[in-house]
Amino acid sequence: MKLLGGLERLVRDASWLTLGALLIAVLIATPVISVFSNVFTGGTSGTWSHLASTVLPEFIRNTVILCLGVGLGVASIGITTAWLTTMLDFPGRRFFQWALVLPLAVPAYVMAYVYTDFLQFVGPVQSWLRETFGWRAGQYWFPDVRTPGGAVAMFMFVLYPYVYLLARTAFLERASGMLEAGRSLGLGPWGCFFRVSLPLARPAVIAGTALALMETLADFGTVAYFGVQTFTTGIYRAWFSLGDRIAAAQLSAALLAFVVLVLVLEHASRGRARFNNTSRQQTTPVPIRLSPLVGMMAALACFMPLLLGFLLPAGLLLDMAFSDGDVQFGPRFLHLARNSFVLASVTSVLAVLLAVVLAYAARLARSRLPQMFNRVVGLGYAVPGSVIAVGVLIPVTRLDTQLAAWWQDVFGVNPGLLLTGGIAALVYAYLTRFLAVALHTVDSSLGKITSSMDDASRCLGLGRFQTLRRVHVPILRGSLLTAGLLVFVDVMKELPATLVMRPFNFDTLATQAHTLAADERLTEASTAALTIVAVGLLPMFLISRQIVRGRRRTLEEAEV
Repeated sequence: MKLLGGLERLVRDASWLTLGALLIAVLIATPVISVFSNVFTGGTSGTWSHLASTVLPEFIRNTVILCLGVGLGVASIGITTAWLTTMLDFPGRRFFQWALVLPLAVPAYVMAYVYTDFLQFVGPVQSWLRETFGWRAGQYWFPDVRTPGGAVAMFMFVLYPYVYLLARTAFLERASGMLEAGRSLGLGPWGCFFRVSLPLARPAVIAGTALALMETLADFGTVAYFGVQTFTTGIYRAWFSLGDRIAAAQLSAALLAFVVLVLVLEHASRGRARFNNTSRQQTTPVPIRLSPLVGMMAALACFMPLLLGFLLPAGLLLDMAFSDGDVQFGPRFLHLARNSFVLASVTSVLAVLLAVVLAYAARLARSRLPQMFNRVVGLGYAVPGSVIAVGVLIPVTRLDTQLAAWWQDVFGVNPGLLLTGGIAALVYAYLTRFLAVALHTVDSSLGKITSSMDDASRCLGLGRFQTLRRVHVPILRGSLLTAGLLVFVDVMKELPATLVMRPFNFDTLATQAHTLAADERLTEASTAALTIVAVGLLPMFLISRQIVRGRRRTLEEAEV
């Protein structure tokens, strides 16, 4: 009854902006609802019973291994590098402050292709070992990268910047005054770290780890190429091989339960504790100068994640692309690049526009319902791309069929599949998956604009739309560009949804790299993979620029 009353008040008091936000939220949430509604359908699924008795234990075991390994790995690397670059002074510290985010530009499945070629039996590492020591096949042991442990390593070195960025921000914002208080109470450097800085940064660390885990659980390219059976590969098998959408929806629900479990456990561990900095001193912490030997060790600790997560894969991709790249490079490659750029551009522009409407509607609304709608929109980012694709295909295919029948009845011509036969349905799936990225960026920036500016604009006779266009948009220009760029890169790297929903004879750089790598043509896949990495560097340079600007600003404030 309260929900119905809230809806009645929303409709009665809502403007066109709020109603538009409601429509957007419903459209974006429809694929997710379409998938999970199958979980509660009647009847017993024989496919689910088969999966539960055969491969489900393996799905659970591998997923737990990935979650534990990736969670511990990204947390340890992210916290260590954030603390070193924030609190200590050593050679190369300023370089590592911005360079440590570069691994985010490399998709995990590209890392899998590169390291497989680098570490396989005929690769350069094992070939060098045999030539140097005179070993033959079977005379030495070498770890196999195409295992759950190898997948953990790929995710760990690609996703640790999530924890690094958030933990470093927490150390910078909360460290100085609280550390001085800790030192005054007799705590040493290690005591201040474990008893002051780390507890204050724990929410940021958990948030970054949760983002990394969602990316890990949603991945398909890496685990499929390594032959690691997880819930994502099980969803593909249940839907596309066995044709059982109910079993696919049940597997996807079980997959998301892992993410929810992590968040619930963290919330329960905090209890009633609050992680606030009560010190009024917000000066920038002065880094401690290390001795030459210890400084070199700190620089090495920061260099290794950067080497394994970006420098080595990028160098190997460059070498493969320029030595034995895609033989179809030329018109075919330009066609693939055009397809990728068109999809990414259209999706990013629409995502930014829709995010502005949703965020601005929540800002102006008198009730909390628009905020609830925004949270529903955010669910799409936690759902794997394959699940989103299935959720889009179910309602859109039905609508496409009805639309074609109506068109033929009215005009006497069968137009074919207007939505699923083109890129419209694919863009819809992208928006469902990545609108949350743009919405979070726009909403957080819009929240920093004081409400007094809205009041001042109304006093000057400006309406809501004019206030948005003449006041908020100019202020948000940088944030809007950042939001669009993040969505652009995510679409360029997206593989599962593109594989499922691409129109006939329509390929992108991501699908080309996956197809060639699946055929073990790794050197030919390097050209498309290198292009994806190059495009992914754009937001990383933007983030690095913000880090450098933030460092300069804090230094200027410290001097004042």
